[in-house]
Amino acid sequence: MRIAILAHEKFPQRAKTALGILRYSDDDPIAVLDRDNAGARVADFVPDVQDAPIVSRMADIDEPVDALVIGISPIGGEFEESWRNDVRNALERGCDVISGLHYFLEDDEEFAALATENDCDIRDVRKPPADLTVSEGVASDVEADVILTVGTDCSVGKMTVSMELAQAAREAGHDAAVIPTGQTGIMIEGWGNPVDRVVSDFTAGAVEEMITEKGDEHDYLFVEGQGSIVHPAYSAVTCGILHGAMADQLVLCHEAGREAIHGYESFSLPTVSTYVDLYENLAAPVNEASVVAGALNTSGIEDDEDARRELEAYENALGAPATDVLRFDAKTILEAVL
Repeated sequence: MRIAILAHEKFPQRAKTALGILRYSDDDPIAVLDRDNAGARVADFVPDVQDAPIVSRMADIDEPVDALVIGISPIGGEFEESWRNDVRNALERGCDVISGLHYFLEDDEEFAALATENDCDIRDVRKPPADLTVSEGVASDVEADVILTVGTDCSVGKMTVSMELAQAAREAGHDAAVIPTGQTGIMIEGWGNPVDRVVSDFTAGAVEEMITEKGDEHDYLFVEGQGSIVHPAYSAVTCGILHGAMADQLVLCHEAGREAIHGYESFSLPTVSTYVDLYENLAAPVNEASVVAGALNTSGIEDDEDARRELEAYENALGAPATDVLRFDAKTILEAVL
């Protein structure tokens, strides 16, 4: 599918959905929409993903496009009205629109009318199924080993680590799959449950449903984690995934240099050992799981040697092997995980 990705004023640092799609999706990116960087190319900022030109608006794309993907999500997942002309233009030219916002585009009267008029679809991937139920506590019964990425905060790389570990496992000859729990993973994999939009009582059940669906088809399941157990806003979804997945192993993800919770800077991050204790102790009454490895996001560090020093310090604090899965590779921690 030929896609355009909307990432206005956020690309690349604050456009993790856009970057995830460019890195892992099989879709063909025709352009990225970003008013601030129009005229440049993706490769000018991020060299290790699919390249595409950056344009200021949907109307600047002359080539055929099958879908416009909303590649950013502000805190709260609201729709930014300055995007309306781009979405309108996409629908008027018959493009599908794929969105991971909490604001459902298919409920927008103007967009719904344009989609009907031009015979195209609006896909709100953050709209959960209607038939979810509470967990039955049976995810541990599946044959697959379940590995869950957990974090010290939001936006530290849990989805990326899940994707990289699954890919490395497959390259090593293992039958591995990703369990998508957020909008980016769902867009990449083409299925999944958006757990941060699920009613709280059903969060664990939504994860369990995916585990039981795939657990006897694969040897390893890598569950995309969300949020952080200490996050003042998002800890509930973290706990729901932890208990619903009933994971066998945990991988603790962190961003080098981060000392406070993103967007909530009055809350300092606890020590690494505190996170290990919190995650393991919270998991134990439902299904015992250990933090067996760590993933450190060193994208903010320019020099490789400085990054390796940060990794060494993180490993020492964690008491387990760690790596930056993009800067180096996932194989370093794959053995510990499997």
